[in-house]
Amino acid sequence: MNSKELARMACEALEDKKALDVKIIDIEQVSTLADYFIIASGTNRNQVQAMADNVEEVLGRAGYEPKQIEGYQTGNWILMDYRDIVIHVFDEENRLFYDLERIWRDGSVIEREELNK
Repeated sequence: MNSKELARMACEALEDKKALDVKIIDIEQVSTLADYFIIASGTNRNQVQAMADNVEEVLGRAGYEPKQIEGYQTGNWILMDYRDIVIHVFDEENRLFYDLERIWRDGSVIEREELNK
């Protein structure tokens, strides 16, 4: 499975838990960290944790284990590193504060549909 398919699966898992404002940033040309950053928001700690749990479960069933997960206990910013994709699940306040979309603006924001190609 390539990074695009992995990103598609992660987005579906986030959307299954009603993720808000899911953004996919293609950073392959600007960083060696990963191919894609996926950024999503939840309205509260429980939803943020449920979104992360669902991503871990769905990708785990497909044979992908995270390299690292940070921030799960606090539930205001959970970072999930799957090597080729990095998933950031925020509560709304912290997403506005950290503004990763601005920091990674050199990457290309892609539409969800592009992952299906």
